[in-house]
Amino acid sequence: MNKTKVESAVMPANWPLRLAFAAAAAALALSAIPHISHAQGIVRGAQEGSYEGNRVAGPVGGVVGGAVGAGVGGAVGAVEGVFGLPHHRWHCHGYRDSYGRFHCYR
Repeated sequence: MNKTKVESAVMPANWPLRLAFAAAAAALALSAIPHISHAQGIVRGAQEGSYEGNRVAGPVGGVVGGAVGAGVGGAVGAVEGVFGLPHHRWHCHGYRDSYGRFHCYR
């Protein structure tokens, strides 16, 4: 005697609403991902820190500078990526010559 019961799967009545919320949540999660350019903070920070540390204190300074530069570069890149802050660069005033190259006044 077999007493098992088989029930068929039934779609809930509010499945289009759940699907819309899931799609909105996925879109929001994808928009929160930092830009790929902000991921360069770790690598560039390690390179610059290693260079400066090696220049100032030799090989040991290069190792320490690389570690500190990677940490700081990663932190700055993550903060800029999460909050969407622009990277501050020095902007010069200048002109374009006849070949299309930009020249700064300073």
